Amino acid sequence: MSDKTTTRFAPSPTGWIHIGNLRSALMNFMIARKAGGTFILRIDDTDPNRSKEEYVDGIKRDLEWLGLHWDRVERQSLRLEKYHEAAEKLRGMDRFYEAFETPTELDLKRKKQLNMGKPPVYDRAALALSGAQKEALRADRGDGVWRFKLLQERIVWTDGILGDVSIDGASVSDPVLIRGDGQILYTLASVVDDTEMGVTHVVRGADHVTNTGTQIQIMEALGGTVPTFAHHSLLTGPQGEALSKRLGTLALRDLREAGIAPQALLSLMSRLGSADPVELRTEMAEFIEGFDISRFGSAPTKFDAEDLKPLTAKYLQCLPLDAVADEIRALGVPDDKAAQFWAVTRENITTLHDLGPWWEMFAKGAEPAIDDEDREFIAQAMTMLPEGPYDADTWGNFTTAVKEATGRKGKSLFMPLRKALTGQAHGPDMSAVLPLLQVIKARG
Repeated sequence: MSDKTTTRFAPSPTGWIHIGNLRSALMNFMIARKAGGTFILRIDDTDPNRSKEEYVDGIKRDLEWLGLHWDRVERQSLRLEKYHEAAEKLRGMDRFYEAFETPTELDLKRKKQLNMGKPPVYDRAALALSGAQKEALRADRGDGVWRFKLLQERIVWTDGILGDVSIDGASVSDPVLIRGDGQILYTLASVVDDTEMGVTHVVRGADHVTNTGTQIQIMEALGGTVPTFAHHSLLTGPQGEALSKRLGTLALRDLREAGIAPQALLSLMSRLGSADPVELRTEMAEFIEGFDISRFGSAPTKFDAEDLKPLTAKYLQCLPLDAVADEIRALGVPDDKAAQFWAVTRENITTLHDLGPWWEMFAKGAEPAIDDEDREFIAQAMTMLPEGPYDADTWGNFTTAVKEATGRKGKSLFMPLRKALTGQAHGPDMSAVLPLLQVIKARG
């Protein structure tokens, strides 16, 4: 690969980017950046009824959040003339023909072929229509769809992940490239763009393999250079279930709002499905340097959003105070307590959202958790706790005094006191917690 390497991410602005889209975006981005090439964000907005600007803005926001910065943006809605020019070229080559079957008629044909044990491939009946028949059908049904006439021969390519791939052109229906209402469909627009924009590498999901075969023939017919294709495995849920019904909850914007760190998401998705272990990385240069598409396999890959939480927690533990100072200040933590607050909480949170409950406990006091057998002990101990403010030595001095007065020691001493002061059985070192407690409800 060289600095002429060009890749693209071509989302449709009909919804939010989800975890499945990210796989393609990330791989294409990494290939371009590792080669010092160009990464294009290409908005597939040829469907005017479903495309929305809010989704375009959301796509950009999600990519920027992850640090997947593009070199330029292209809009397919601004290139319709190019697609019509390509369509005319195909018509002139007798590789493009109009067909008028209704969806019901096509469905009946497919069922009949399946019942006869044949593959459900379009029978090219439209090629036998005379000019008069086409005019009559057009008058009766309106404009037909336009299909690309495939050469019924083997289509072969060496895939960056799947290896050698071969598809029999005779086993695939001639693809519809323009709908009856005139809308340009993805296959034609993508081929024209990939050719004219000099795209050298295309990475996408394994569900596009057959589509790639037809696109290769269209590219060759238009005189374009076929890029290097790679088809990554599809993601499943943690139990191997299809993700399609869960993608609404796996939109990147939802993961962001849930507090998942972008570094955690990149660390997981840049390795998931490959032969390499998932390891937390924090710098984009590390992700790019460690990326190798040949390390990815073709088997369905399990994705569990829960795996993002420990990675996020590990990332947060590495952050200095100044990286989270704004979030901490927004909670109302005084500047003079911010450093100690972060030191106490950083290893006891999964996301930054968890900081809020911690400060609430420190600022307003925790509801004591006192077992019946410890009530007298806690009542006595609380009379021995001095008034604040507290420092790093207060906890040690306090527990020593309580131990001497009650004879308790070890877990029977420390656990009830922790639960009474924080409402929790486990947590940070109490010598660091006590100086942050503004209110102690256990005093009664």
